[in-house]
Amino acid sequence: MDQERGNRKTLTGVVVSDKMDKTVVVRVERLVRHPVYHKTVKRRKKFKAHDQNNACGVGDKVLIIESRPLSRDKRWRIKEILEKAL
Repeated sequence: MDQERGNRKTLTGVVVSDKMDKTVVVRVERLVRHPVYHKTVKRRKKFKAHDQNNACGVGDKVLIIESRPLSRDKRWRIKEILEKAL
């Protein structure tokens, strides 16, 4: 799986749940400008990502990459763990 195919989206987020087998829930935060008030607002979204080796824990900062559908709502894979939680 080291060889990449095409341009796939990558996102950076924090693991908020690792209770499932080979699956983690990653919360991704982004900043957007409000269209009327022009204030910067935080938007959060949770993605389920495939963790083949069950290596991630809650609080880890991870890089996820887009992939084919792996289950009903799992469309992302863990590419690398950027920093481990304490």
